[in-house]
Amino acid sequence: MEEESEMAKKGHLVFAVNGQRFELFTVDPSMTLLEFLRTQTPFKSVKLGCGEGLGNSKVGFHSIHKRFSGFHASQCGFCTPGMCMSLFGALVNAEKTDRPEPSPGYSKLTVLEAEKAIAGNLCRCTGYRPIADACKSFASDVDMEDLGFNSFWKKGERHEVNISGLPLYNRNHEICTFPAFLKREVKASMLIDSKRCSWNQPSSFQELQGLLKSYDANNGVRMKLVGDHTGIEIGASVTISKAIEALREESKGEFISASKLVFKKIAGHMEKVAAKFIRNIGSIGGNLVMAQGKHFPSDIATILLAAGSFVHIINGVIHEKLTLEEFLERPPLDSKSVLISVRIPNCGSIKDVYPEGDSKLFFETYRAAPRPLGNALPYLNAAFLAEVSCSKSSNGIMMNSCQLAFGAFGTKHAIRARKVEEFLTGNWLTNAVLCEAIKLVKATVVPDDGTSDPAYRSSLAVGFLFDFLGQLVDSSSNGWLKGYSGISMLEDVISKEKYDNLDHVKYPTLLSSSKQVIELNKEYHPIGEPITKSGSALQASGEAVYVDDIPSPGNCLYGSFIYSTKPFARIKGIRFNSKSLPDGVTALVSFKDIPKGGQNIGLLLSFGPERLFADELTQYAGEPVAFVLADSQKHADVGAKLAVVDYDLENLESPILTVEEAVERSSLFEIPPVICPKQVGDFSKGIAEADHKILSAKIKLGSQYYFYMENQTALAVPDEDNCMVVYSSIQCPEYAQAAIAKCLGVPEHNVRVLTRRVGGGFGGKVTKSMPVATACALAAHKYQRPVRISMNRKTDMIMAGGRHPMKITYSVGFKSNGKITALYLDILIDAGISLDISPMMPKAVVGALKKYNWGALSFDIKLCKTNLSSKSAMRGPGDLQGSYIAEAIIEQVASFLSVDADSVRAINFHTYDSLKLFYDVSAGDPLEYTLTSIWDKLATSACFNQRTQMIKEFNRYNIWKKRGISRIPCVYDVSMRPTPGKVSILHDGSIVVEVGGIELGQGLWTKAYLEAVNLSVNSFFIPDFASKQYLNYGGSRPSDRANNNFEIRYLYDCGQSLNPAVDLGQIEGAFVQGIGFFMLEEYTTNSDGLIDTEGTRTYKIPTIDTIPKQLNVALLHSGRNPKRVLSSKASGEPPLLLAASVHCATKAAISEARKQLHSWGCLDGSHLTFQVGVPATMPIVKELCGLDVVERYLQCKVGRN
Repeated sequence: MEEESEMAKKGHLVFAVNGQRFELFTVDPSMTLLEFLRTQTPFKSVKLGCGEGLGNSKVGFHSIHKRFSGFHASQCGFCTPGMCMSLFGALVNAEKTDRPEPSPGYSKLTVLEAEKAIAGNLCRCTGYRPIADACKSFASDVDMEDLGFNSFWKKGERHEVNISGLPLYNRNHEICTFPAFLKREVKASMLIDSKRCSWNQPSSFQELQGLLKSYDANNGVRMKLVGDHTGIEIGASVTISKAIEALREESKGEFISASKLVFKKIAGHMEKVAAKFIRNIGSIGGNLVMAQGKHFPSDIATILLAAGSFVHIINGVIHEKLTLEEFLERPPLDSKSVLISVRIPNCGSIKDVYPEGDSKLFFETYRAAPRPLGNALPYLNAAFLAEVSCSKSSNGIMMNSCQLAFGAFGTKHAIRARKVEEFLTGNWLTNAVLCEAIKLVKATVVPDDGTSDPAYRSSLAVGFLFDFLGQLVDSSSNGWLKGYSGISMLEDVISKEKYDNLDHVKYPTLLSSSKQVIELNKEYHPIGEPITKSGSALQASGEAVYVDDIPSPGNCLYGSFIYSTKPFARIKGIRFNSKSLPDGVTALVSFKDIPKGGQNIGLLLSFGPERLFADELTQYAGEPVAFVLADSQKHADVGAKLAVVDYDLENLESPILTVEEAVERSSLFEIPPVICPKQVGDFSKGIAEADHKILSAKIKLGSQYYFYMENQTALAVPDEDNCMVVYSSIQCPEYAQAAIAKCLGVPEHNVRVLTRRVGGGFGGKVTKSMPVATACALAAHKYQRPVRISMNRKTDMIMAGGRHPMKITYSVGFKSNGKITALYLDILIDAGISLDISPMMPKAVVGALKKYNWGALSFDIKLCKTNLSSKSAMRGPGDLQGSYIAEAIIEQVASFLSVDADSVRAINFHTYDSLKLFYDVSAGDPLEYTLTSIWDKLATSACFNQRTQMIKEFNRYNIWKKRGISRIPCVYDVSMRPTPGKVSILHDGSIVVEVGGIELGQGLWTKAYLEAVNLSVNSFFIPDFASKQYLNYGGSRPSDRANNNFEIRYLYDCGQSLNPAVDLGQIEGAFVQGIGFFMLEEYTTNSDGLIDTEGTRTYKIPTIDTIPKQLNVALLHSGRNPKRVLSSKASGEPPLLLAASVHCATKAAISEARKQLHSWGCLDGSHLTFQVGVPATMPIVKELCGLDVVERYLQCKVGRN
């Protein structure tokens, strides 16, 4: 033991990976665990490491893996190992509780904990519903009948059968998470030194003070300090998760005090800080120091500030105790100062504060963020502590004292609203007093210049204070706080049971639910059965190999892109922001390194090429300028970050950054006539028949980033005879093959591109993977060494392009009953710098738009060439926009006529004759037109009329909550692309099926090996044109509560599903991705056109706490059709279009709020017609509902009094 302690002092690091002991004598302290695992252990990825830890295909899969597979909770699979490990961690933690023993096969986990276990994980494929079901299946309190579609039992089977059907979870044979040999390691001082930085672990204050004295701040060395828990206060280095545990433990007990209630509330709010993974490593002190020195928008600083907390600081031998407010106001801590601890003061017991009912203490915290359960920075947070008393004679409430804290609103740090506190203290709480307090709040909470949505943030501050005090004001007339229904900390009677259940209930819990209704097709059995996705258990265990999991060949180099930050500029040169090459960097590759006979091509399609690297002149911000090569991915990324591109803007035209500028300067791409959509009818005649007209109305649609879980990756390996083997995460390997061959100047047969599977694509790896693979191939060709890249998220987002933005101007004529007679659209599509797939967009937009009978349809569509990254295919390209445009027009007509939008939709539905006129051969036979049947079924199964009436009643009696409901259809024109396939029978009788497509989560492999195959020799065939195209139909009915809380009923015509499990997953995943586009995902750029929402911190895709609270999906069995593959229909893209229904329901809820404002005299009638932006984010919705609605409400009340 002494020997081990001595070794530790010398820098001997001992740790375990999946139970295996690792001892390191030299290590770079800045190296991440991920980097270590991938470069210095057999575990080449965290996924594989997880597989080795919980189980795998060799030793047997863990029940977590089996349940994820059986609940169809893995599609592309890239996120699945992380989901599994999050659930495993929650199971381990649940076992540490003193809860009753669960039934065999279950854990101590609760349903709510099971859902929250993955609250910090991201998935772009599934829509989270099946993942949540897999997690909830382990919970002791789960109702098995509430779990969704799975392969373990059929709906309606007996409860006992359901339990026995689940893979057994054995609580007594869990994996050891902390081996005994680690427990024997002596905790002592340790020094780990490397060339770049060193790690010091002092074991006492004396050692720490000695290190601080010896530290020279002037030698250019930076020191990061990590302390330890020092007493009964919360130590500064205590993780947020440990602090939550400690606060909850402190709040337990039979004796209930005000302090315990405050602790419980603080713990509840802390659970919404960041994600579980970050809370597990991020410390309380680190959070506060960032808030003080880095202006980090901290939740913890705000809630502790309201609680009157203190901090303990040491500087050398000097100890200081400050209020948290004093600490935040100070300059940043210097290099010799250390935050030691934080103390939350005792609020006293209930008997001390409230002995006879004369006074009460209230404490509440607030947070507004894109995601309710954390993993997103807040727009604003607040916390309020108040003591009030009652006068029995006047039946009024006096504010004795209060502490009001606001933070994260675009200022340096959280603040106490001192002027508001001073005004309220000693005042009787009335509406008039509340009006004055709100004026002071608005003068206090003023975001700094440059802060996004400043008016919205100030409005939130007003709303939070009103929520806290408003009910106290109202309660005064109903007896001593009898009417207070909020989250009061001390009530007349607090039972132990009620106290135990008192959590941060200002925000909804998860507890999502779902229902899937399918009709199995027995005609081609087992085709049509809900078979588990091929390879899903491998994906769950982490054994599935993606491109970046392939072991690096010897002598491998790593690449990273240097990109332009200017949209139109001369490149004077590239240099590094250091005197010498950054560590590990070996070379730069640019357009100058393209071999003789090759071309500067990185993307190649039939519509035209896009260059690989900028030459002397950049064309857009984000364009690749060079490719850094280094000895590791980390060094390559650092090298690219340190690179400086010098520009010259003299005598250059200004860049084109908007579609309006493109039209003005005639910067347009030509649309090939062969794929131009056709107009329908005579617009002049149709508009003349109209009773009413809306002229030159506008719609604007932004972009969307793919956010696949696996970033762009490639590995290029030079081969014999001037050949190149490239492994690429691309959806169409043949595209990369052609681009690489053109760039290198070699025949295509000299290039081999291999793709086993892709970790999510959504169209982003159709064309945008080509430049990545080509750059690796060019560098490998030049240096005759393997070259690989795994792009970081920021660079990936900057170079990706994304969905096509559009600006639409339309004129529509219609009858008084809502029947539309003519529609004209002027559509400007932002294609970016190159064509990519943009020429296909007009046909897709119009194809989806034609789902209604417009009478006469005329349009002018322009493809605008701008100095922006080229836009590309993204799930439902053009169709998503076209379908939404149709709904926006329908809603505008309904608003103009003051009628329900649902009636306008119904009257403009196609008959089969009009469908044939608009869609021609794609319309098929009359029996294939199932949309009217879907519309009727959706009304009855979703109780549409009853729900509509219930929502009207709800809105009538609720001032602060409004609900909306909508029902929309979709029509999707599918064109089938022929690809080759091959079936090989091997000598032992086993069969290999090869298909001309890539598995990226859509279940291609699963459907392919279920197909009925004739094993005799056949030649290829070309199907009739009529069987190349068909229409998909669907309908969706969401109800929305104007707070992103949705309930969805969904009916989709999937033909005769080849695999309902796969199709349901595609439908739900597409719908949730659509919710992201319409409600959450803000794609913004800076003044040079460079995306500035370039990471998880600013770009928010849906998470489990933003999906519909209830998602019911039914598949319509539309019968046999020999023109389609075994009568099936596509399910990956058409369901995406129906997510517009959520936007429409939100608009309906906003409309109810605006009608209320109108009744208060705050809006005139003209404002009842309005447009809702896309995405309809929280600031947009709040602005449309009224940023000053609280003030208006109070003015009305004061005026009436």
